[in-house]
Amino acid sequence: MPLLILGSEDVRELLPMNDCIEVMDRAMRAASSGSVEAPHRSVAALREQGGHFFLMPGSMPEPPAIGAKLVTLLPSNPARGLQAVQGFIALFDFRTGEPLAVIDGSAVTAIRTAAASALAVRELARRTAGSHGIFGTGTLARTHLEAVSCVRDVARVVVWGRDRAKTERFVSEHSGPDGPKITATEKPQEAAACDIVSVVTGSGEPVLHGEWLQPGAHVSLVGAHTPETREADSETMARAVIYVDLLASALEEAGDILIPIREGRIVEQDIAGEVGQVLEGTVPGRRDDAEITLYKSLGVVAQDLFAAEHLYQAAVREGKGQLVDFP
Repeated sequence: MPLLILGSEDVRELLPMNDCIEVMDRAMRAASSGSVEAPHRSVAALREQGGHFFLMPGSMPEPPAIGAKLVTLLPSNPARGLQAVQGFIALFDFRTGEPLAVIDGSAVTAIRTAAASALAVRELARRTAGSHGIFGTGTLARTHLEAVSCVRDVARVVVWGRDRAKTERFVSEHSGPDGPKITATEKPQEAAACDIVSVVTGSGEPVLHGEWLQPGAHVSLVGAHTPETREADSETMARAVIYVDLLASALEEAGDILIPIREGRIVEQDIAGEVGQVLEGTVPGRRDDAEITLYKSLGVVAQDLFAAEHLYQAAVREGKGQLVDFP
């Protein structure tokens, strides 16, 4: 059987953001229902490079797919002009186990991560939310800018980054007559004062402080992914109703949650539930317009498997990608 290779351009063409949000809807429902066989991901520290190597295997009967994502995360890469995330998703035939496709993992991660955040915004943010604060200026900032605008009528975007020049460049590159008004700020408080707040910095220390948040805000915490790192302080977590992509992984890896638990600011029971449970109606979502809701994203293999299977089917249907003989 020939092996299909899908590069980053193929992924962006075949997985537009609106479609990916619907794919993530199905993925998060499946993750919460337990229909995806997904052992806890393996993480190897790359100490010399200051990064991590991730192995995320899984399988699911519907749609039928077996696969694994293998990626490195090197925060130093953007300074080299490279994506921080490098790697691929390997997809296998559910019935025979034959390899079907190798798919660019960086592009999938950037799109599906933002789509999952947008799904949480769709379900948890106030319907009238019209402003979007973004912490960060990298790839995930770009995809979150697009994704959030798919689910809310965003008129104003405020971007904060630690590097003023990068922040200004981000605003210049993404401003346009048909989109929201985008401004840069040197004060993170101004980005935090928006209706929707996306934190995508990868910082190991808090850049978002709970005292800055306005009543009724919705927050997505995306960048930190180890028990010792976090992007938001404990006050943020204490003020918010917390939702996660998968509870088991959050209690293993999410420093944004684990650190305030260790400090005694919150308890495990303060986690309202998983986004998939909100979608299924087994966990309540936002209760009123004054409540602060928060989605802690780590990423789960169900998101990658659903995205990869969708991409494979679309590529076969449209004749995209490169076929190579294998073995």
